[in-house]
Amino acid sequence: MSLSPRDRLIVPLDVPSVEDARTIIADLGDSVSFYKIGYQLGYAGGFDLARELISEGKDVFMDLKLLDIDNTIEKGVVSISTLGAKFLTIHAYPKAMRAAVAGRGESGLNLLGVTVLTSMDDADLEEAGYRFKAGELVAKRAADARAAGMDGIVCSAQEADAMRAIVGPDIAIVTPGIRPAGTDVGDQKRVMTPKKAIAAGADYLVVGRPILAAEKRKDMALSIVADIEAALSERA
Repeated sequence: MSLSPRDRLIVPLDVPSVEDARTIIADLGDSVSFYKIGYQLGYAGGFDLARELISEGKDVFMDLKLLDIDNTIEKGVVSISTLGAKFLTIHAYPKAMRAAVAGRGESGLNLLGVTVLTSMDDADLEEAGYRFKAGELVAKRAADARAAGMDGIVCSAQEADAMRAIVGPDIAIVTPGIRPAGTDVGDQKRVMTPKKAIAAGADYLVVGRPILAAEKRKDMALSIVADIEAALSERA
């Protein structure tokens, strides 16, 4: 996968308003080329901001984690595919992913199957009624994503190496829960540093609070990009 180190860093705009998002984007300047928009901003004007960012040459990841009846997902993906975003997330249920692939059609939208949220561990899955451990469920859903024709998966960097053997070289592995050394883990449970995540085989790193909460956001982003570059040179 031919990507520059900067293109592998995804910054989530997890803020309550477009105005707040614009401040982050201005702070980061040319250090970041890829932004993620989820529920919080999406429902507060984020779709219009996504169009604006795309028109400016930025990549956009719509993190909507769709899960519904097949027809609703398929028609929803048809609509979202007109936005011009690079990524869209679907919960990695086989029927849901197959419906999303049908809706994506020949558009340039890349579909990511969300395996197990990085805020969840074995105890959380047991509480939710699953009989699988986190690693087992990630592996099952990664295999299902590949079979459904998805373009990538979302998993913890702790699982990236094992998942590469399942999904093969052409499916993107996107890893949230990335925490540079010395930063707060927060509500994440399956975490890894940027350098270790790339070394483990991740293609894209989602790094939110360590950047958003930094006193100098651009400096933190550039530091992470440097870690990515170093890991890629060692991985080559």
